[in-house]
Amino acid sequence: MLLLYLFLLLLPHTAFSSHCTTQTNTKTFQKCMNLPTQQASIAWTFHPYNSTLELAFFGTFISPSGWVGCGINPTSPEMTGTRALIAFPDPNSGQIVLLPYILDPTVKLQKSPLLSRPLDIHLLSSTATMYGGKLATVHNGAAIQIYASIKLKPNKTKIHLVWNRGLYVQGYSPTIHPTTSSDLSSITTFDVLSGSSASQHHDLTGLRVIHGTLNAISWGLLLPMGAISARYLRHIQALGTTWFYAHAGIQLFAFTLGTAGFALGIRLGQLSPGVEYGLHRKLGIAVFCLGALQTLALFFRPNARNKFRKYWKSYHHFVGYSCVVLGFVNVFQGFQVMGASRSYAKLCYCLGLSTLIGICIALEVNSWVVFCRKSKEEKLRREGLIGVSDKGSSAIHH
Repeated sequence: MLLLYLFLLLLPHTAFSSHCTTQTNTKTFQKCMNLPTQQASIAWTFHPYNSTLELAFFGTFISPSGWVGCGINPTSPEMTGTRALIAFPDPNSGQIVLLPYILDPTVKLQKSPLLSRPLDIHLLSSTATMYGGKLATVHNGAAIQIYASIKLKPNKTKIHLVWNRGLYVQGYSPTIHPTTSSDLSSITTFDVLSGSSASQHHDLTGLRVIHGTLNAISWGLLLPMGAISARYLRHIQALGTTWFYAHAGIQLFAFTLGTAGFALGIRLGQLSPGVEYGLHRKLGIAVFCLGALQTLALFFRPNARNKFRKYWKSYHHFVGYSCVVLGFVNVFQGFQVMGASRSYAKLCYCLGLSTLIGICIALEVNSWVVFCRKSKEEKLRREGLIGVSDKGSSAIHH
C-alpha cells in the first residue's frame, strides 16, 4: 500500500520539461540550463573581460491575461529584493510589453500594487519575444523568451535567479502568483562562468512525496483505523483484551510514521527559506502535539477502579477525535499546497477514506441494532415474558 501510494503521489510532480537550448532565432549562447520548476530554462553567455552577461529566459504563460517574469536578486536567494523583468499583454494594444520592477517587501505583503520603476542594476538592454513570432497570441501554455544584457560587478560571477508567472495583470500591475510549492521554489543560484549550480532551493520533489505519503498514511488513514478498532471491537466479548492491543499497536505505529513525516516537514522548511505554508504548518504542529498527548496518555492510563478513570476517558476521547479530524483537514491542506488538488494521489486517498467511512457506518448501524435488540430483551426479561433459559438460548443463537 505504501509503495502504491508513493507512486501515485509522485505522478503530479512528474514533468516532461523540454531540454534547454543555446540556439534562438537571433542569437547563439554559450551555456544553457533547465530550471527546477515550471518547465523553464535559461541560456547565457558571459563575457569576463567586461563582466557582461547575456541571458535568455524561456517560460510559459498560465493564463491569456497573465504574466511571466524573471530577475536577479543582488543579495540573497529570495523573491524580496529581486530586480525583475515582467512580460505580459499590453491592456490597450494586446502586444507583449516588458517592464522593469523592483520587488520590495510591500509586494510580498500585498500592501500596495506592484508598479514599474527603473532598476538600480546596470541593465544594458532587454526584449521579450513570443514563440511563433509577433502574431503569436497569449494563451495557457504559450511560450515566451525574455532576453536581458546585464553588466555585473567585477569578479562577481554567482547570481541568484528568480522567476515566476501569474494569472492576472491589473492595468500594468502584475498580481500575486500562485502559491504552490513549485511556484514558491522558483529560485536558483548558479555561477555564470562555470555553469555550476549552487542552488539554495534544491529540487525537493522526492522529499515532499515522502513527507506527504508518511503523513497521509499515518494521520489520515492509520489513526482513524485505530480509533475504529477501539470503538467497535471492544464490545465483542470473544476478542477479550485483543481489541486493546490492536488499538494501541495501530496508534503507536501511526504516531511513529507521523513523527517521521513531521520531522521531514520541519526539514523541508529549513531547506526552503522564504517558502512558508502558515495554515499547513500550524495544523501539522497541532496534530503532532495531540498525537504526542495521546501516546503519553497510554502510559498514564489509570486502572478501571481508579476514581480518575472517567476523567481520563473523557480526555482520551476528546484529544483522540480532535487529532483524527485535524489530521483529515491537514492531509487535504497538504494536497492543496503541493498543487495536487486534482491528482490521482488525492483520488487514491479519498477512496481509502471513503472505505473507512463506509466501514464506520456499517459498524455503527450494527452496534445500534445489537443495542436495541439487547434493550428489548432486557425489557421483556424485566416483565417476566422471557426467562434465563431464553436468555441462554438467545446467547447461543448470537
